[in-house]
Amino acid sequence: MDQRLHFITFATPDLDRARAFYKDGLGWEPIMDVPGEIIFFQVAPGQVLGLFDAGKFDQDLGSGTRSGGVSGVTLSHNVSSEDEVSSTIDQLKAAGASVLKPAQPGEFGGIFHGHVKDPNGIVWEIAYNPGWRIDDDGSVVFG
Repeated sequence: MDQRLHFITFATPDLDRARAFYKDGLGWEPIMDVPGEIIFFQVAPGQVLGLFDAGKFDQDLGSGTRSGGVSGVTLSHNVSSEDEVSSTIDQLKAAGASVLKPAQPGEFGGIFHGHVKDPNGIVWEIAYNPGWRIDDDGSVVFG
């Protein structure tokens, strides 16, 4: 299997609330929006974030198992300064996120970060990490 990931999809208990947060609150433009079913946002070249109505998500699994919501996962958004960490957290809060951890030095890895939870429970880390970069060819480099 090639080492690639194209879709990250989360079961979403309230798709309308997710749409209001990402589209209306943050200004993200969906590449596909099927009311009552799913909304997709392109978040990187060849990579999509999908928010799938939880009932439809469970139906699609077809196993009779109910999704229990998002747990033990963060989506991370790296920014270019400590000030941008704070301003991005403020923007997310204004759009309806709850702040879990205000902007502060991290305990691990020499970063400055904070965490917010979107209205459907997805945790976002907003971070400034001076030891992280993306090379011209798209490769991620640490250190």
